[in-house]
Amino acid sequence: MNSKAQQLEDSLLVIWNDRNADNRLAAMEKIYAPDIHFYESQEGPAIIGYQAINEVIAGLQSKWPLEFTFQLNRPAKANHQVQQIAWHLGIPGQLPAASGMDIALIEDGKIKSLHLFLEA
Repeated sequence: MNSKAQQLEDSLLVIWNDRNADNRLAAMEKIYAPDIHFYESQEGPAIIGYQAINEVIAGLQSKWPLEFTFQLNRPAKANHQVQQIAWHLGIPGQLPAASGMDIALIEDGKIKSLHLFLEA
């Protein structure tokens, strides 16, 4: 794996899989820029900052079975300041409930913006 893509893997596997809000916030400080912009869809506005993203994650997790986790389809890839990862969400060993791709822009070693592309 290209170590330059580690932030994006950690974003998904460490932050988005953790069901403890305090753990997520601590991980965000290491992985995300303080003013990170998360773009959930083309239609919606950016979700900005650790606390706002933490609230989005908590809200989504509250709707999912406890066994749901994000899993990588393949290792993340990096091209200079851009990182890309493909993933699926669901109960390991079962058909995924969702799949998609995240694209991250890295600035000063942290994720500055995160863009979600959800598969239909």
